[in-house]
Amino acid sequence: MMGGASLALPSFAALGRDDSVNRRPNVILILTDDQGYGDLGCHGNDKIKTPNLDRLYEESVRLTQFYVCPVCAPTRASLMTGRYNYRTGAIDTYLGRAMMYPDEVTLAEMLGDAGYRTGIFGKWHLGDNYPMRAMDQGFQESLVHRGGGIGQPSDPPGNSYFDPIVMRNGKDEMQHGYCTDVFTEATVQFIEDNRDRPFFAYLSTNAPHTPLEIDDAYVEPYIAMGLDERNAKVYGMITNIDDNVGRVLAKVEELGLDEHTIVIFLTDNGPQWERYNSGMRGRKGTVYEGGIRVPCFVRWPGALEAGREIDRIAAHIDIVPTLLEACGAARPPDVSLDGISLMPLLRGDDVEWPDRTVYFQWHRGDEPELYRACAARGQRYKLVNGEELYDLVSDPGERRNIAAEHPDIVAEMRKGYEAWFRDVGSTRGYAPPRIPLGTPFENPVILTRQDWRGADGWGDKDLGYWEVQVARTGTYAITLRFRPTNASSEARFKLGNVALSQQLEKGASECTLETVRLDQGEGRLEASIVRDGKTVGVSYVDVKRVGGGK
Repeated sequence: MMGGASLALPSFAALGRDDSVNRRPNVILILTDDQGYGDLGCHGNDKIKTPNLDRLYEESVRLTQFYVCPVCAPTRASLMTGRYNYRTGAIDTYLGRAMMYPDEVTLAEMLGDAGYRTGIFGKWHLGDNYPMRAMDQGFQESLVHRGGGIGQPSDPPGNSYFDPIVMRNGKDEMQHGYCTDVFTEATVQFIEDNRDRPFFAYLSTNAPHTPLEIDDAYVEPYIAMGLDERNAKVYGMITNIDDNVGRVLAKVEELGLDEHTIVIFLTDNGPQWERYNSGMRGRKGTVYEGGIRVPCFVRWPGALEAGREIDRIAAHIDIVPTLLEACGAARPPDVSLDGISLMPLLRGDDVEWPDRTVYFQWHRGDEPELYRACAARGQRYKLVNGEELYDLVSDPGERRNIAAEHPDIVAEMRKGYEAWFRDVGSTRGYAPPRIPLGTPFENPVILTRQDWRGADGWGDKDLGYWEVQVARTGTYAITLRFRPTNASSEARFKLGNVALSQQLEKGASECTLETVRLDQGEGRLEASIVRDGKTVGVSYVDVKRVGGGK
């Protein structure tokens, strides 16, 4: 197997590059949210308008059998680390399951160590608090929203896709304009500012994820075609993404950086509901093809032949080793990757490429369960949930289960899946990272329902808690924020041996517990409101260290 093998990096001249410009290639990685394989004109959709992405398709090497996880945060963890997400802590999208352990080494850290300027613009979704933020994980510039999307409970109240409040290098900042336009403008400026040095720009849009907010000018043409409002809005959001991809490509061309820039476009999972998806079965949240097979275009003029298609299976875990080789950057010796470099395929080298099997699994819950919502994908056969076998060469739509006809193939793929399941689960288990309180790197710390544990959801009637670590013994001010009370009620706070309460008057929406002594160590932070005999969780907990210990 080629799994961990390193491949010799050819000289830039051998790749067709200009000898007079002896520099590492720039990297622009574009990732969209909930855009399916079929949400592109170049993939047979005769309704959607994506001229810039269609052009990128024509100018790229296309990986036609490229796979990701069924949902977003797990895909992003694998994309950033080159490792299966179950190794990283990011196993789901919310309730504390979308935080990546800070000791994971990201692509941004590896390229940064190789002299790259690194920037992220848009969606991170691997932790909102130190040391899990993008800015803590190798991105020297960051303009990102919290949690899994604008308008979710991790966001400031009332946040919108228009004029959103996002975090610039850790500080809240209101932007002016539509979110995708804002993130793209920051990307374009980053490219401009770093034109004379190698850079890695990660443009990660939250569109076309819900809520479906977009200017009517993008929606009306699709309504006129007869599409329903929901799909018209999604297609409008994607057309806006397409416009912005055009802006990025135009800036690269304007600066004369085409020959020196790798552009990769992909999406994080399948579409969020059934719509045109090039005949594939399933959607986001499933391990059928429609949920995990996505576009992947790689453009590098002068180094890669445009218009070639590669049908070898590839996945999110392969992006890191591929870019490390392309950029001549080293993998840290203590970092183990699950992915392999695709550069021989992208270059069209005459190499033997053994078959491989990649694995995908996801379901709601604190820990995955053996054979629940899982897939093993080989070059020809795919095993779903350990029981359904499909020949994707003759049956790409996964319509005919042939497991009974091929028990030997089923047994072999089950054996491989079980070994993978044990392996990834043994890396660190599935306990979430703890959120540090009282460090000099983030003070105050804002805890949100995005990362609480023990709840059924993140609604106003749910109740959860946070696994935290008090970094330093000291005096803290604890502010609880919640929906205005409609009657007198009680706020409660508990962490370790500290248990406090405060009576609230009707209409109160926050309370602050002053000069609370917290001792260094791990604990479970609980914050709630008791009203009408019912206990519910708060919206936010602000924990600020205000003094040292005695």
